[in-house]
Order: sequence, then structure tokens, then C-alpha cells
Amino acid sequence: MPTAANRVATFGTTIFTEINDLAARHRAINLGQGKPDFDGPSAVVAAAVRALQSGQHNQYAPGPGLPALKQGIATHAAAHYNLDIDPDAGVIITAGATEAVFASVLGLVDPGDEVIVIEPFFDSYVPNIIMANARPVYVPLHPPDWTFDPDELRQAFSARTRALILNTPHNPTGRVFTLEEMILIAELCIEYDVTVIADEVYEHLVFDSARHIPMAALPGMFERTVTIGSLGKSFSVTGWKVGWVYGCPELVAGAARAHQFITFAVNHPAQEAAAFALSLPGTYFEELQAMYAAKRALIMQGLTAAGLKARAPEGTYFVMADFSDVFDGDDIEFAQHLTEKIGVACIPPSPFYSPEHAHIARKQARFAFCKSDDLLKQAGEKLAKLRGQPV
Repeated sequence: MPTAANRVATFGTTIFTEINDLAARHRAINLGQGKPDFDGPSAVVAAAVRALQSGQHNQYAPGPGLPALKQGIATHAAAHYNLDIDPDAGVIITAGATEAVFASVLGLVDPGDEVIVIEPFFDSYVPNIIMANARPVYVPLHPPDWTFDPDELRQAFSARTRALILNTPHNPTGRVFTLEEMILIAELCIEYDVTVIADEVYEHLVFDSARHIPMAALPGMFERTVTIGSLGKSFSVTGWKVGWVYGCPELVAGAARAHQFITFAVNHPAQEAAAFALSLPGTYFEELQAMYAAKRALIMQGLTAAGLKARAPEGTYFVMADFSDVFDGDDIEFAQHLTEKIGVACIPPSPFYSPEHAHIARKQARFAFCKSDDLLKQAGEKLAKLRGQPV
């Protein structure tokens, strides 16, 4: 009897699908998946409409991506990070950042190689590594500050280490790695000749004194780093699925060879609009940060009032909260209870860990605050019910 391939035998339904379905069944306020409930900038949406209606952009785009968008990404990297990116050979456009990571893993990692993954991780990373017939090696972040142990990081490196997937600003914890942390990672990657796949999709969502430091900008790291970006996170159009890989042409070529046989080309009208979006004034990102800083304050107020212990995230639009004072169960049970009985959906983070480290997240939940202010206030009112319930 035919069966599924062994490489996907351990893959279940993603936690995002499970929580979205549960929230829909119970009509809960969904603070689970990181998708805004508001639209992207009207001018960017209008650019997509023009592209659709022009009659010039409804067929295949060039496989590596539109030249105008690739140039926009190179210009953006130069303006914000002083990186010199070749728009022709150093950029490819992908079907979202998820495909960008997958293409990078397939194009830069061989069977039997080890890939270091920092936990908690975005849920596609490990399946990507497994499908490349490589082996994940895990380094956990430790609550409540969500920092890694330098000794644990060093111990993860070996002669078999081929790559490290680095996500900063970090989903789901909201950490923005410090310069000292980044330098330590860079030094180890140089020492062991390791490639960094840098997932930086939340690059413009940083708060207070935190600063995003691209791995590719550190000394000796440009030639061993590919950087992943996303239109969806910075411009609130996650449904367009436009992402990219940029960096050293020799490394980007590896990702490009995989990309051409995964999706070949990305939504043509959306690429036209993405090129327009990256041409917006720099003040756009300042306004984005200010908007999300206000939303962060709202979610923190709601979580604190409900009796959850949360560390204000330095970046992203996610916050991790410890619910141990209001619920006696694990994160999966809490997510189900919160959705079914309280009317608010969250993401249990244990699926973002290896089995040996899943206990770290047993009393944690991830909440997304990329929602309207009214919805965040309504969620806060519902969450307040937790205080009156027996633990």
C-alpha cells in the first residue's frame, strides 16, 4: 500500500492551522498567527491594482525577481545598513520569507551536515533542515530574558556544522540580539567556517533603545551570510507572500538554484507593488514603529492586568507571557482553555522547541499584537476573566 515519504512522516499539522481552526470554531479573538487585521498602506495597495490593470504584469515574472524590486532591496540595504549588494547577482525574490529560508537551506546545506537552530524557532526551520537530509542542533533561549548561554552555543559548533539559522528580531520571544551576542555568534561562525541564514523579517519592528544589527554588517560576515527579508511584515501585506534573499553572490546563487525549482517565479503584480513600497520615504518605518509601540503597550496592559507575567518585547509584534499564576497546566492546555473558555486565541510555543527542550515553554504563551487597537482592548477585557478563575 503506498504511503507518504519518510521525510515528512514526523510532520503534523502546523500549530498555526490548529489554533486558527480552534479560534474560528469558538469565535475567539485571534491573537495567534502574526497576520494584521488591518490593511497595508493604501498607496502600496494602489500600486498593486495598477500593476494588475496595466495588462503588463499578469504573466510570469523573471525567475530571480523583477529588476526594479531587486534594485529596491539593494538600495534599502545600502541606506539602512551600509551594505553593498549587487542587485543582479546578490538578490533573489521568493514566495515569502518561508520559501526564502527553505531555498537557502536546500541551496547551502548538504545531506549529513549540521545546522544550528536557536530555540524557540519559527516552525518551518526544522522541517526545512530535515527535508535537506541535514541534522538540526539546538541552542535554547532561556526565560524570562530569553538569552542564550554562551557555553551552550559554543558546544553546538563542531566540524560538522554547515550553517546557523539566526532570527533577530526574534519570533516568538521579541528579543533583539545585542551587539555582544551577535559578535559571539559571528566569531564562532568564522572559527568553524559556518554560513549564517539570517532571518531578519522584523528588521523595522524594534522599540525603545533596541537596534537591529544585521549579521552581514559585522566584520568578516558578509561573505558567509544570506539575509532573508519580507514585504509582508514591514508593510502589513502578509497575504502577498513576497520575500527575498540577499547577500554574497556566491551564496545567493545556491539559494537561487533551489528557488528556481521550488516556485520559479513570484507573484508579478505584487513584486511591482513591492518595488513601489520600498521607495516610500524613510519616515514610513518610523511611523510603523510608533504604531506598533502603542499596540505593544495595549497588549502588555491586558496581559499584566490578567495576571500573566510578560517581558516587553524589544522587537517584532509578538510577546511571550508566563501564565503559571493563572492556570495550572501546560501551554497546549492553556491555549485550548484560553480559546474555548475565555475567547482569546494564542499560540503555545512548545512546538517551536526540540523534545528535550520543550519543557522550557511549558508555562509560556505567545500573543500577537498586530491587531487593531479596539481588538486588543477587547482581548484585554476577555483576558481579565483569568484572574477570577481557580488555578
